[in-house]
Amino acid sequence: MADAVVARQQGDDFQARWFWLQAANLLRPDGHVERVSFETGPKAFDDVVVEYSATLAPKDHFGRSVLRDHMQCKWHVRTGQFGYEDLADPAFSNATSLSFLHRALEAQRQYAPAGDGARFQLVTNWDPVDPLRRLILSQTNSLDLAKLYEGGANSANGKIRAHWASRLGITEEELKVALGTLVVNTRVRSAEDIRAHLNDLFEAVGLRRISSSESGFVYDDVIKKLHAQGHKVFDRKAFREMVADEKLLASDEPPPRTTIGVRSFLHPINPIEARATRTLDLVPQFDGRYLREGHDWQGTVYPELRKFVLDEAGATDNLRLALDAHMSLAYAVGSILDVKSGKDLEIEQRSPERRFWSETDSKIDPDWPMLEFSEATVGDGSETAVGISVTLDVEHNVREHVAKMPDVGKLILAKFPTSASQRAVRSGAHAAALAESVACRIRASRRAPMAHLFIAAPNGLTFFLGRHHRTIGTVTVYEWDFEGLRDRGYSPGLVVR
Repeated sequence: MADAVVARQQGDDFQARWFWLQAANLLRPDGHVERVSFETGPKAFDDVVVEYSATLAPKDHFGRSVLRDHMQCKWHVRTGQFGYEDLADPAFSNATSLSFLHRALEAQRQYAPAGDGARFQLVTNWDPVDPLRRLILSQTNSLDLAKLYEGGANSANGKIRAHWASRLGITEEELKVALGTLVVNTRVRSAEDIRAHLNDLFEAVGLRRISSSESGFVYDDVIKKLHAQGHKVFDRKAFREMVADEKLLASDEPPPRTTIGVRSFLHPINPIEARATRTLDLVPQFDGRYLREGHDWQGTVYPELRKFVLDEAGATDNLRLALDAHMSLAYAVGSILDVKSGKDLEIEQRSPERRFWSETDSKIDPDWPMLEFSEATVGDGSETAVGISVTLDVEHNVREHVAKMPDVGKLILAKFPTSASQRAVRSGAHAAALAESVACRIRASRRAPMAHLFIAAPNGLTFFLGRHHRTIGTVTVYEWDFEGLRDRGYSPGLVVR
């Protein structure tokens, strides 16, 4: 019994912190969130409900405005897995008659009858297994309907469609409409994960941070109190009054820095609106990592990016940057805010832990790894390819790709003396030093009419490299197909001149 009580308590804390992760944005005067509630809404999707401003609403993976997010939090004490059959099985949701998909269909028909305007999210710390896992788009946690609807009735995808449609008693076309509103978020592992994100968010909106050394988390207790009082729905005014009454406000002073965000894909846990004062949303121009039809890097993406960054930089000399964006865009933002811009800049780094990097945030330890360079002739062309292996070793894939590029005559490889690692870059100052070493090496190798950059590195390092674009010259930044949606290879991204 004691174990069951602890499990229930931990599940309640998980749900409470998910509420705070959404509701704290109500303190942003020009934010996108208008109302947040808990345990109100359609059955099974009532744990947390977020309503957005019609003019500032986020976009789904089809580029459509989302006015409401309905979330079901399904937290487990022990690790586990689930497959596509489980979503159509009432037992998976501890129900007797209606499955998770049944509830999702009911909610879609009630709140998104045309298949847009609302999302219905399963938030869980269990892991999906194939073939369901391969259908979840890593950028948005939505289902890849294009892939699911490939193949006939006897194909693997056809059997999934048939199973779900049969269990729901609907046609496969009706199923497609319902699935287009579904999100399966398995990125959050624990309430402690959310707590780390919350402290950063609380600082940005003026709420009290809770030290990680404290065993308790007062925000969990507040939710229990509100629940007992039946106080479950908050707009901006009601939420500010509530946190003031609970003495949760840290200060009435605004954050010391303006944080601007650029998004070309959706973060599954902590949306960029929760971390940035103002955001450029480029998601509608992309389908995962690839451009949607009618959009292109130079004609639609870059002009919008450049205008946004210059407008925001013109208003202040102190900027924080949050980039949920392609490698090309991180480099481009750096080129816009280059070393001659005179701005005091910090950039958010999310891995291995979240912090803000600047070029002067630490002294360089002589024991920290620095890049070593090699150069090889690979053809008769006048252009140069550069492979930068910081977090992953890209040499094999770069050589394979460059072999198909007749205009490239020279290949420069940048590697650590030891292996590449997600923890190789220790600080913003270290990242800036690594970026400068790459820029100097490219310059020393005779400036080519075009440099082709293949980068496996934190976006912060890529941003710092972009700040040296005058030294490097014209570049094409390449994007890797992480999800294997095309050919599991490189494709050209933005050209920065």
